[in-house]
Amino acid sequence: MVNDHHTYKQLTAITSPGNVLVDEALYNHTYTRLGGKADFYVTPETYEQVQAIVKLSMKEKIPFTLLGNGSNLIVKDGGIRGIVLNPGRLADIRREGMRIVAQSGARIIDTSQFALSHSLTGLEFSCGIPGSVGGALFMNAGAYGGEVKDVLESAIVVDRNGDLLTLSADDLDLEYRSSNIPDKGYIVLEATFRMKEGQYEAIKAVMDDLTYKRESKQPLEYPSCGSVFKRPPGYFAGKLIQDSDLQGEQIGGAQVSLKHAGFIINLERASATEYIRLIHFVQDTVKEKFGVTLEREVKIIGEDPG
Repeated sequence: MVNDHHTYKQLTAITSPGNVLVDEALYNHTYTRLGGKADFYVTPETYEQVQAIVKLSMKEKIPFTLLGNGSNLIVKDGGIRGIVLNPGRLADIRREGMRIVAQSGARIIDTSQFALSHSLTGLEFSCGIPGSVGGALFMNAGAYGGEVKDVLESAIVVDRNGDLLTLSADDLDLEYRSSNIPDKGYIVLEATFRMKEGQYEAIKAVMDDLTYKRESKQPLEYPSCGSVFKRPPGYFAGKLIQDSDLQGEQIGGAQVSLKHAGFIINLERASATEYIRLIHFVQDTVKEKFGVTLEREVKIIGEDPG
């Protein structure tokens, strides 16, 4: 465990002590309500602080993990060693002409609402996606026929060396639910979306319709990681799971949702271990029954319990 006073002093020299939590339970910061402790949970307030923390981790060889708002993520019960950085305090959203510039810690839902308030169209698809802007770029988030790739113009990131880079959307290799951000080790700080002039009522009508579809079909009343699996070519993951008679299947406190088979919910204080076991059981069952491999959309990080 990395948990020494020297590291704490260095971190609090970069950002205020209130932004550095020691042995912080990560289940407080994930939509699944799963996860062990982080040695240091840090929430910087400026781009310069993010750069300084990255450089500190590199210089001192301290393990470093970026954690967004934890919407499409499972943290294992053993937690995460070293520094866990959450950019949630970087949440400004502003308009620049026909563009919206949003910091990585802003919610993509709030960004779509901001676009609506300015009668700008292009982000309607994201009105129900629970992740942050940074997370949306990380996985090229999408829903209802739209995706980040359609509207992203550029991004400001910090690389593994702590250097600030401005990249075009093309530089990020955005594909279906993926980008090169994890492979490159980028930390997204800011995204610029290219918008079009629209009519407020028309934009709102689309967003209201998508919100109704989401709320009526998804088990939002329970903690979950959202859609667990990517859509396999020629199939729908939820339909395959449903046709495998897996709805209601439960391991410990984790359950395949009765409302939407593509979701696994934390029904009764599940552990991350139980949740992950159920994911594997679903994958194995669907493979056995239909010969289709379900690829995870959700990311799993952290350590197994000791």
